Amino acid sequence: MVFRFVALGLFVFAALSSRAQQALPQNLGPTVELAPPAKIPEKAWLDLRQSAPVRSTTQSAPDWVESVGMDTPRVVEGVARSVFRIRLTKPAGDYSVLFFRLFFDDNEDARPEIVAWDEVGAQILRSGALGSGIGVSTSESVMIPAKEVSTIDIEVPGDGKTIRGAYMDWMTIGEIVHPVNADHRDLVAAPFSVPSTLRAPEKDLEQFGTVTATLAPETIHIGPKIDNGAAFQFPMEAQPLLALLTFEVASPHIDAPPEVIVNGENMGAVTLSLPELADPGYRGEMQSLVSGMRFHYTGWLRAQKIIPASALKSGNNDIIVIAGAGTEKSAIRATQVQLKYLWEKSDYLLNTGQ
Repeated sequence: MVFRFVALGLFVFAALSSRAQQALPQNLGPTVELAPPAKIPEKAWLDLRQSAPVRSTTQSAPDWVESVGMDTPRVVEGVARSVFRIRLTKPAGDYSVLFFRLFFDDNEDARPEIVAWDEVGAQILRSGALGSGIGVSTSESVMIPAKEVSTIDIEVPGDGKTIRGAYMDWMTIGEIVHPVNADHRDLVAAPFSVPSTLRAPEKDLEQFGTVTATLAPETIHIGPKIDNGAAFQFPMEAQPLLALLTFEVASPHIDAPPEVIVNGENMGAVTLSLPELADPGYRGEMQSLVSGMRFHYTGWLRAQKIIPASALKSGNNDIIVIAGAGTEKSAIRATQVQLKYLWEKSDYLLNTGQ
């Protein structure tokens, strides 16, 4: 079976090559040898957890990562800070940006910063404090100019045990096309198909009979019970045909997403826009050997929930978002609702019963 498959493949290749040769002109001129494509640098995943010596193993990294170390905590402005130092060499190629994603526990008193330096010790970037202090495991990404970067420091208050890991990948810059009438957003082709950051419009928007309204742009803590959920109230002049609730959720269990309650009726769990499973943001949890492993995503994910017209009414409407079962602590942000009304050019079918 294997040999027959290979032979068939060779036959097809030969036939395609023959047809291609027939389309070429007779006088081709001298053969030009093309330069081999440049080798694409490998991505890097660095485990920065401070494991016990009996469990620690030597980890590998691409050649462009020279060294990874941790300095003794030092006091800066009265606060003890730990520093993880990554030294690197820019690989050959036209790479304009270094994508740097840090995984950490987002504690209010231990928000990390990324500082990038060039070869002579001049600072080329300082990220400012990452995270928002919501007390869950998360991740944040920073774009670092690649031309002169030589050293990357991760500065964090405390003993550094809130830092879990770092993912790095080199990026090139290309042209991006977008509709002139669409909202202009900062689009970055993030690794593992991570959705772009959701933005909440400052003012209500109307387009083709659909109204988009922001319920709350800020970060709101949520728990698994109604009394510690995120509550919203918004008025409507008329009942819509359909509604869509959208927000971002921090560190959700992927098998137990947040739930939505509309006017006292539980609409069920939201739908999460999940990245590829290779994303290091997935973190497993096991309570026993027989229960299996659950996963939550240590970062922000987009969540959506369709709300049927029957659940809404003209006047004031109440929406409560609670964390999924087994999720002790989470948060949501950029919460918004879209209301679809009948439009003069609406496309619909009228099916009459037989």
